[in-house]
Amino acid sequence: MARMPDAERLDRYADLALHVGVNVREGQRLVLRSPIEAAPLARRIAAAAYRAGVPYVDVQWSDDAVTHARFHYAPDGTFEELPLGRADALARAAERGDAFVTLDARDPDLLADVDPARVALVEAAAQRAQRPFTRLLMADAVPWTILAVPTSAWARKVFPERTEAEGLAALWRAVFTATRVDEDDPVAAWQRHVEVLARRAAGLNASRFAALRFRGPGTDLRVGLADGHAWQGGATRTPSGQVFVPNLPTEEVFTAPHRAAVCGTVRASMPLAYAGRVIEDFGLTFEAGRVVSAHAQKGEDVLMRLLDTDEGARRLGEVALVPSGGPVQQAGVLFYKTLFDENAAIHLALGQGYRFTLRGGTQLDDGDARAHGLNESLAHVDFMIGHGDMDVLGVDDAGGEHAVMRAGRFVS
Repeated sequence: MARMPDAERLDRYADLALHVGVNVREGQRLVLRSPIEAAPLARRIAAAAYRAGVPYVDVQWSDDAVTHARFHYAPDGTFEELPLGRADALARAAERGDAFVTLDARDPDLLADVDPARVALVEAAAQRAQRPFTRLLMADAVPWTILAVPTSAWARKVFPERTEAEGLAALWRAVFTATRVDEDDPVAAWQRHVEVLARRAAGLNASRFAALRFRGPGTDLRVGLADGHAWQGGATRTPSGQVFVPNLPTEEVFTAPHRAAVCGTVRASMPLAYAGRVIEDFGLTFEAGRVVSAHAQKGEDVLMRLLDTDEGARRLGEVALVPSGGPVQQAGVLFYKTLFDENAAIHLALGQGYRFTLRGGTQLDDGDARAHGLNESLAHVDFMIGHGDMDVLGVDDAGGEHAVMRAGRFVS
């Protein structure tokens, strides 16, 4: 079990999960998904939830060691086996209106020595089975949030030159910096931050750009925006009005690209941890919205399997703007975890688009959402494309270009 920080800061982190992340309501059930390494934090979240009036906390444990053993030793032909009834139970819990907190403590290199074909089978089977549940989450039908828990394995990846104890302590400090836990009042700090993101999204919505153009080292990319796109940032809300923050941390404002209107080249600015492997130094070329070529210095086989998940995995489902100099970047580390690294840099996502990034999108059926340009896929994988070296231009309906970001900073 990974050594945890002091009780006060763990309690602050738990409070963020409950009162900022999902903003849990009295009488609302909570589904808490946690690896066993994160048990000390999971127990604090559960206790705080009961104190807040949650009638039942459904804790669903996982174990990286067992996951690793399956990929090494399970018989061929069994990698599409799934836990009996779990996907249906998640969908029913979401339909009932439960809140969902997920703790992420996975080692970025957990599956580095595993056959990627086996990983791809498991990922695809889980994505298919959980599609009804995932659709509810991506439509903001229920409150959900994800936050990370440092472990020794993760710390070794981030701080390979340090002792285990030193690395773990340093990683906890970086996580607390990135999530504002060390502010005098973390919940109040998050409320102020969410207001800043909301104002930024409102400004972009008022501009009504037809496309964005990205220019930086190795990148010259035009991303058309979906018809009726809506910029989002920070907090969102369920149909019943429950405000929540899906990712802790979050520094982005984001919207829906048009699935058929992306062209040019883009180079990733940071490694991508995906499916237990790390993809490094990679680039993509788009034509008519689709990736037509891809390469990577490391992990190219994993990248290609991601792109081959389905037809939509070669198209974009999200475009997100993140300014340089935020808390995640101030933490001063490469986290090798997308939850954090995407909030240090401008990023894009391959795969599924979010319905709520269209005006009135949660009320649209599949055909209407697709007609607006929203992408469909079993995948949704963010990758980072810029720091302080990226310029972003907004393109209006007449083709005029307007500065949105210069050298990684918003112009206003």
